[in-house]
Amino acid sequence: MSFARISLSLVGIAGIVAVALAGGIIWLMITQPVMVADSVAKGEYSPLARAIASALYDALAGLLKYL
Repeated sequence: MSFARISLSLVGIAGIVAVALAGGIIWLMITQPVMVADSVAKGEYSPLARAIASALYDALAGLLKYL
């Protein structure tokens, strides 16, 4: 496998992860705006990260249910 193919694969994976995280953050800003604002204002990002991980897990579980 050449370096160009590996780098394109890594860029593709990084892009998919970035899109998933951005979608999770947008979803949380719409569904739980108070929690997001409070977490950012206090500088405590662990509740935000936990909520994003939970939302992404629920979305992935829902998608896998159909397979």
